Amino acid sequence: MSATSAEQDSPPRAIDELHILWTSEGMSCDGDTVSVTNAKLPSLEDVVLGTVPGLPKVHLHNKVLAYETGEDFMTAFRKAERDELGPFVFVVEGSIPNERINGDGYWTAMGNDPETGEPITVNEWIDRLAPKAWAVVAIGTCATYGGIHAMAGNPTGSMGLADYLGWDFRSAGGLPIVNVPGCPVQPDNFMETLLWVLHQAAGLAPTIPLDDQLRPTWLFGKTVHEGCDRAAYYEQADFAADYNSPKCQVKIGCWGPVVNCNVTKRGWMDGIGGCPNVGGICIGCTMPGFPDKFMPFMDEPPGATLSSTLLRAYGPFIRTMRGITNHTANKEPKWRRKEPALTSGYEPRWPNGRAQS
Repeated sequence: MSATSAEQDSPPRAIDELHILWTSEGMSCDGDTVSVTNAKLPSLEDVVLGTVPGLPKVHLHNKVLAYETGEDFMTAFRKAERDELGPFVFVVEGSIPNERINGDGYWTAMGNDPETGEPITVNEWIDRLAPKAWAVVAIGTCATYGGIHAMAGNPTGSMGLADYLGWDFRSAGGLPIVNVPGCPVQPDNFMETLLWVLHQAAGLAPTIPLDDQLRPTWLFGKTVHEGCDRAAYYEQADFAADYNSPKCQVKIGCWGPVVNCNVTKRGWMDGIGGCPNVGGICIGCTMPGFPDKFMPFMDEPPGATLSSTLLRAYGPFIRTMRGITNHTANKEPKWRRKEPALTSGYEPRWPNGRAQS
């Protein structure tokens, strides 16, 4: 066996130390970074400080959370470009603009070229770093699918990272782009995904499972509706008429039945909150079609009229029958009263109350 074939047959080398290069210089509000600071399972601090067993040593480079500024902050990115940094995970936040239509300027950039003094566009950084990264993670709906900046009529030609790099892109670690959508991203969803990627880099986890939209399957495999506390009201055709109601919000604009997201199960911060859980409708922010296919917000979604009409045929009947059963079950059995005789139906096992010899 040749040395080359032996190398190909051997398992990938476990990584014991890596960097996270996190750029939010796409079309971004930095909302995903801010959201992730609320993560608890695990927290960003737990990962960086090494309190999670089995993880490689992690060095985080994120402008919002960094002490360094200016060229000091850019050092790690420039080293990665020159292959001097070591293994790294490249996290991209924000939509990717089309710099081919930027006219005489540029849409967005990070740092300056030391030779020309001109800004280095985020597109250039992606071109330079993505192929060298052990894994590439898109955080938030802007980076995953284009989001708000990519809606119809935008002048920037913005798109998601997979649209820019290609949906068949593979990182240096052999992984496709990992998409963790949300506007902003649910903090524990991102950190749990990052945890899997880091454990995989350490050789302690299998390849991360992704759906055809490159989302982690265990996080985005179910709909908002399937985990919603209000779902039973839908089944009974008992719909909210305004946002103060605890009932199903489909008739006032909620897209939960068709949106892949786990926020109703997971909550938002430390298990608390989450859009429909606190009276907010689902507007589909984790979906590739957001926002265009979910507008206008607050209007009844297409199909909701038909489905709710069909539900009205049996929903009230089901609700009535359950109400009758509920009324019956809210009464104690008739034998639970103070009487001189036992009326519970008890039958002694042995006559006269004792075993026969």
